[in-house]
Amino acid sequence: MAKSSEENGLSTGAGTGSLSGTRETLSDLERGSLAGDEVSSLGSDSEVNGYASDKKIDRYGFLVGSESAESPLTEIPLEVLRQREAKWLDMFNNWDKWMAKRHKKIRLRCQKGIPPSLRGRAWQYLSGSKVRLEQNLGKFDELDSMTGEPKWMDVIERDLHRQFPFHEMFVSRGGHGQQDLYRVLKAYTLYRPEEGYCQAQAPIAAVLLMHMPAEHAFWCLVQICEKYLPGYYSEKLEAIQLDGRILFSLLRRVSPVAYKHLSKQKIDPILYMTEWFMCAFSRTLPWSSVLRVWDMFLCEGVKIIFRVGLVLLKYTLGSSEKLKSCQGQYETMEKLKAIDTKYMQENFLVQEITELTISEREIEREHLIQLKKWKEEHGELQCKSPPRMHGAKAINDAEPQMHKALQYSPSIILPSDANISVTGKKTKEQKQAEKQMLKEQREKEKEQREREKLEKKQSKGKKNAGSRPTDKNGDQDSEKQPPTKDTEEPPAKDPSQGLSRKHVLKQHQSNESLCSRDSEDTYL
Repeated sequence: MAKSSEENGLSTGAGTGSLSGTRETLSDLERGSLAGDEVSSLGSDSEVNGYASDKKIDRYGFLVGSESAESPLTEIPLEVLRQREAKWLDMFNNWDKWMAKRHKKIRLRCQKGIPPSLRGRAWQYLSGSKVRLEQNLGKFDELDSMTGEPKWMDVIERDLHRQFPFHEMFVSRGGHGQQDLYRVLKAYTLYRPEEGYCQAQAPIAAVLLMHMPAEHAFWCLVQICEKYLPGYYSEKLEAIQLDGRILFSLLRRVSPVAYKHLSKQKIDPILYMTEWFMCAFSRTLPWSSVLRVWDMFLCEGVKIIFRVGLVLLKYTLGSSEKLKSCQGQYETMEKLKAIDTKYMQENFLVQEITELTISEREIEREHLIQLKKWKEEHGELQCKSPPRMHGAKAINDAEPQMHKALQYSPSIILPSDANISVTGKKTKEQKQAEKQMLKEQREKEKEQREREKLEKKQSKGKKNAGSRPTDKNGDQDSEKQPPTKDTEEPPAKDPSQGLSRKHVLKQHQSNESLCSRDSEDTYL
């Protein structure tokens, strides 16, 4: 079941002699040939081989002057970077809500690029490995303490020095980076003994170790192998062969010229796309492009890997002028091994990926077509891998138990009766309570107005009764009739406005008539 370099089509050229480092193997270190105190006293792996004094390291950790090192690009302004970090920290604190309601915004921010300081943490949230770790606390330590299968351990040890030998983490054989890589790969063979070890898993694990500790990298590797690329690392590599057929079929729509040329030359997709897909382009693209592709890949799923492959094929073999130097099969393969760097640059590649409309639905539809053809030619698949999950949203929806593990634990806990919305938005209960309070307030105001109106009416009646004229016997004037319904003052609409203009006029006339009667009585 061992997967040699010939089986999976990956190049296995040994690292350069200058980077051979010490001769101790990882198994020797485990047996204690190098004391723990001695290992811990060592500096970085680049210092072990003496590179710290005479070699410079680029911002990604690669030795300047190596093929993996990159020239400085236009830096993102520090203010913009801090704003992006603040946005991602806010998403981490409310991850479930963002995944449920604002997943498109997460996808857009992944396309812009995850801030370097938060990339490892973001990958764990996107892949679901954070929850996987919390659900299996202590599992990695248990696997790490076990003895691995000798046939896998020997293959893993031979592959360690081939993984990014110019990176400061892996420059020294037996250094800290290679020790962690050995632990992660050994743990996976014990966790999935039926699958074992595949050489293409080593660069995947190495990229993860550059951004997170060994235990976190292990669970992230598990998620990639089980959710994103299921069946890729099985013994017969059936899944990668199926995806090769899917890629070739999609190329017919994206670039008919490249499709016809590859068909004419009878070049099987497995010859050029195996390392692309199985290593997620980590050994093909410039490092800045690798990180941007991985940001989108862990968010949106394997369709990003398909899009990258289609873009490279389109711009390498997509015109008659480019095909003039590819008259035969050998020339075509050489051209695909040495793709022009301008087509792999970060900004160009990301823009082309986002503009290429290849959806997961198209990939799944083509998968069913190619699976049917495969069964007709080769029979049933021997590898029964789980269905593929197309990105973080699909993984989150398929595993509802993730929500409990991702709940935010605030440092300030409010009392249970505190009716305060943490997110700034009113809840349904709060809205109903406020509505009820407003209704009660309006009823109280209405009752108060009615009460004031009644009191004013009663006080006015007493005032009018006291101001009526009396005769000589002390009786009230018999000619003065009590106010009738017609002459009674209509109630004012608003008590605060006082008497209406009409009522003032009537009262004025009544006072005049009363004065005239008094004057007549006095005269007589």
